[in-house]
Amino acid sequence: MGLKNKWISAALFIAALVVLNVIGQYAFKRFDFTADKRFTLSEKTKSLLAKNDKPVIITVFLNGELPPAFKRLQSAVSDILSDYQAYSKADVKVVFVDPLAGLSQADQDTVVNNLYESGIEATNLSVKTEAGLTQKLVFPMAMMESDGKQFPVKLFQNLDTRGSYEDNINRAIENLEYIFTSSLKKVITGNNPRIGFSESNGELSDLQLNDAMHSLANSYLVGRVDLNTIDKAGLDKLKMLVIAKPTKAFTETEKYKINYFVMNGGRVLWSIDQVRAELDSLRGQSGQMATNSNLNLDDMLFMYGARVNYNIIADPANSAEIPVSTGVVGGQNQMQLMPWIYYPILLPDTTESVVKKLDGVKSEFPSTVDTIGARNIKKSYILTTSAFNKVFNTPKLFSLQMVGEQLDPRSFQSHPQNVGLMLEGNFPSVFAGRPLPAGITQPYSVENVGKAAKMIVIGDGDIFKNQVSAQNGTPFPLGYDRYSQRTFGNKALLLNIVDYFTDEDNLIALRNKEVKIRLLDKGKIKLEKTKWQLINVAAPILLLIFFAIFQHYYRKYKYAK
Repeated sequence: MGLKNKWISAALFIAALVVLNVIGQYAFKRFDFTADKRFTLSEKTKSLLAKNDKPVIITVFLNGELPPAFKRLQSAVSDILSDYQAYSKADVKVVFVDPLAGLSQADQDTVVNNLYESGIEATNLSVKTEAGLTQKLVFPMAMMESDGKQFPVKLFQNLDTRGSYEDNINRAIENLEYIFTSSLKKVITGNNPRIGFSESNGELSDLQLNDAMHSLANSYLVGRVDLNTIDKAGLDKLKMLVIAKPTKAFTETEKYKINYFVMNGGRVLWSIDQVRAELDSLRGQSGQMATNSNLNLDDMLFMYGARVNYNIIADPANSAEIPVSTGVVGGQNQMQLMPWIYYPILLPDTTESVVKKLDGVKSEFPSTVDTIGARNIKKSYILTTSAFNKVFNTPKLFSLQMVGEQLDPRSFQSHPQNVGLMLEGNFPSVFAGRPLPAGITQPYSVENVGKAAKMIVIGDGDIFKNQVSAQNGTPFPLGYDRYSQRTFGNKALLLNIVDYFTDEDNLIALRNKEVKIRLLDKGKIKLEKTKWQLINVAAPILLLIFFAIFQHYYRKYKYAK
């Protein structure tokens, strides 16, 4: 009877396995037992994958010998892409490659240049080892291909060269789902919204906006917009308008066109200097008087719910550095980097998705931004200074001698000053009940309240300006400071704003995922290294010996009866 029961149990077990496998062919379920749900895709990602019927090839350029931190990133990329493969309706092929493996130095240079032309950028790392610093060229990038279209995927939105690699890697891991999902949507839909950078009012030049426009050109149709000549049809084709550091007053005709664009649901990014102050103007001079600009935009911004004030913020606690001459030695002008308190590093508000997980953003002579009462408009501050600051009203005299001034800490005790403001909602028309300005023969729109629109107002015109080499006139990457060799979050800020403004599915909300970093204590490792090595080596052997002895005596006891 006992033998029969054993056979029945075995048969039931086998039958259960068969049934489970059959059900598995038609039903699919994955389980994530991690506390932060790091292996769980959002419903937006799952929906996009379930609807996609186009095969996708994802080539990840993280392979071969990598620093430990990048090995962790590689593992995280592999994990999340395996989930993409599992949930996708169409085939998703993932390939990890080392583009420089086995190549000579000359061939490596050729490959690096070819990859750069296709949007795959290398990163030269200074990796800390026990022997010191070593240089390592890695590609924290991927290329996504579908239906004949390619889209480069940057796994690092920003890499602060002064930050720890562990923190940078952790932020990159947290952003992986947002980066891959937003890239997948762009490559399978082929949707390329139009983004226009205004140029009719003395805005930043093509060279100063080179990296901003080049970075956006991978995903969008990017060009310059002359508000004097563009007509209603041209405005209707635009999805977003960027107004970066205008220096000339806007005419009522230009403002009418901007207002129509907003009334029609357009997105506007304002990057404005209300005060004229340039560091280059201070060199070789005894000083420069910072004076107010006249952009003729105050009434328009007031109606929309914002005000950029006529002042300049100083932040000695958190500011960028500038080169200052310390004298001539041996016929050579000696330069030293000194903090310039009028270049505050702006801090992103971590509660807002559009700036979540960004590094500090470098600013130059920024002004404060306030909100004005406007109905049906949601207002959110996104960029602030530190709490240790002082606001100077203009006009104000500046000189490079101010670098060496002794500061009174008591005069800088304040509260964080707001420099970036996001506005969302149905904006009122600035031209409601007003006559048409010169040059407008027929009204573009008759609504007093427009469609749902978005805008961001930043009290600094240099936020999206890249530096230019003094030797050969080539542009540096946006956010990179050639003096301190530090990369700030300016480019990541621009990319996030554009994604938020142009994506109706609000995929940027995926950046809210938090992955807790669990790193080993390096100090404790040094102190207890030998102990844990012995435990890891000896403990498994001792356990094996213990179980062998236990098994020996157990069998002896069982069969000795």
